[in-house]
Amino acid sequence: MGSISSRFKVMTLTEAAAERVREIIAASDKPIAGLRVGVKNGGCAGMSYTMEFAESSAPHDEIIEDKGVRVLIDPKAVLFLLGTRMDFKTDRLSAGFVFVNPNETSACGCGESVAITPASADALSASA
Repeated sequence: MGSISSRFKVMTLTEAAAERVREIIAASDKPIAGLRVGVKNGGCAGMSYTMEFAESSAPHDEIIEDKGVRVLIDPKAVLFLLGTRMDFKTDRLSAGFVFVNPNETSACGCGESVAITPASADALSASA
């Protein structure tokens, strides 16, 4: 785990998000080490969030434990996700994970991609 983790949490989960992740992990037929969260280039706004269950952590992953859920974050995604809160929302027509990210500068109309400006070194210092 990176040394940054001891000073701040890159990401937090709401109770609804943690509960849904725990439910999915409990229903899995294979061992899961954690939920891998990241960002990738693509979509009409430039980037999109990625999520997958990981059977193991990578050597340089940031590992965050929140509400009984282990979140694995690729070091390249840390500055894009700094301060993000992951929620799980259910409404009449859909249910899904929602990211509330202070680094987002815009989002596309379809809700599938976002523009994210990486956090600055000042943000890292303020979080310590």
